[in-house]
Amino acid sequence: MTEEKKPLLVLGVTGSIAAYKAADITSKLVQNGVDVQVIMTAAAQKLVCPQTFMTLSRNPVITSLWEMPDWQPGHIALAIRATALLIAPATANILAKMAHGIADDALSTYYLSHTGPVMVAPAMNPRMWQHPATVDNCKLLKKRKVQFIGPETGHVACGENGQGRLAEVTTIVATVLKLLKVSG
Repeated sequence: MTEEKKPLLVLGVTGSIAAYKAADITSKLVQNGVDVQVIMTAAAQKLVCPQTFMTLSRNPVITSLWEMPDWQPGHIALAIRATALLIAPATANILAKMAHGIADDALSTYYLSHTGPVMVAPAMNPRMWQHPATVDNCKLLKKRKVQFIGPETGHVACGENGQGRLAEVTTIVATVLKLLKVSG
């Protein structure tokens, strides 16, 4: 596949302990011919460093609205070029911001400028996943055609069991490749 024909996926990484799995998602997508542009929240950067994603994606990582190397608003320029958006892991916080149009960081601001397909792979404590606010936010996002990948049921980092575990990396990657029409 030539460089010009690679689909561009924006990967939003948020502050779930599952953020480390986003590095594997990035690596596998790049290996399958996808150009990956990562946007990290401040909370995600407490768990995984931007250098990891820059090395795996071969692209600079966006961590702030205020550190753009160009005159043009970066989130708008990126939204014009991007094929799809995947947020993995997607915390309850980012789902709430998406549902209610809150744009207070690079990722939530980018989401509001993105007009292509949007996928989220939720990852959070089962109690948070079942909270009525999260349930309502997810219903609203589904009405807006946001595609959910998971979450799965199982053991989560805090030691509890239940629905809220990040979907398997292979499932997330396969879903993205199918949407982008890239054979994996």
